[in-house]
Amino acid sequence: MGDGTPATPKRRQLTLEQRHALYTALLIAPATLFMLFVYAVPLAYVVSVSLADKTTGAFSIGSYQQVATSSLFYKVTWTTLQISALATITSLLLAYPIALYMNYQSARVRAFLMLLVLVPFWTSILVKSYAFTVIFGQAGVVNQLLGLVGLPSVKLLFNRVGVIIGMTHYLVPFLVLTILTSLRSIPPDLPRAASIMGASKLVVFRRVVLPLSMPGVIAGSALVFILSLGFYVVPALLGGRQDVMLANLVEFYLREALNWQMASTIAVMLLLTAALFVALLFKTRAGAALAGEQRA
Repeated sequence: MGDGTPATPKRRQLTLEQRHALYTALLIAPATLFMLFVYAVPLAYVVSVSLADKTTGAFSIGSYQQVATSSLFYKVTWTTLQISALATITSLLLAYPIALYMNYQSARVRAFLMLLVLVPFWTSILVKSYAFTVIFGQAGVVNQLLGLVGLPSVKLLFNRVGVIIGMTHYLVPFLVLTILTSLRSIPPDLPRAASIMGASKLVVFRRVVLPLSMPGVIAGSALVFILSLGFYVVPALLGGRQDVMLANLVEFYLREALNWQMASTIAVMLLLTAALFVALLFKTRAGAALAGEQRA
């Protein structure tokens, strides 16, 4: 200043982007802290146990070496991948028609159908698995109905079929929600324009609706597949000897063998398997987005 008075520093104003980033950080901070304590800390403990010697507690990778040379681990891993893939495919085949039907209903009907879709979440998976033993058992409701019409009974429990039925019942709502969200985002003018141009309903679905709904299909299928990798209750109650999954193997080493190091190691390997599929999903979606930008 000309009179020698020191200039008062102006208060720094945050830009709109900075305020938005600050508000976002404040909003996600509680969830981040919650996930840190209920997920990251236990996970770190599991990893530390897997890297500890069973007798001395010193650092050791012996359990990982044992898993790497175990034919049982590879067999159970292959079984887990097979069951997860079958459950994902079955869930997708059931969920897509449901989501497609809901998409073309009025808001009131769609809300009611959404309520029915979410009903399975109201009951514990343990209770539902026991209910399936009553419905699909050798003397269950299904076989009794088959007997009434003169058909032979079918074995639907304690085998791969029972596991797929139980897992599909739990997983379908996840796919319905993701696919329906994708279908609702499709501008209604696009299918209408295709119909005006003379395309049949099948062509409209195949050339317009299905391609535009693929992001929801891919995301939902990936979510369902990753969830199915960690199933424990369903294969334990509805599966047979050949349907042991990785989560069941973890339980065996914890409860039967009392080998926490092996159980922790298998749990870490299961987590890495799921993380691998997540990474592949993101890479695939990023490549598809880049290809779309290049075409544009």
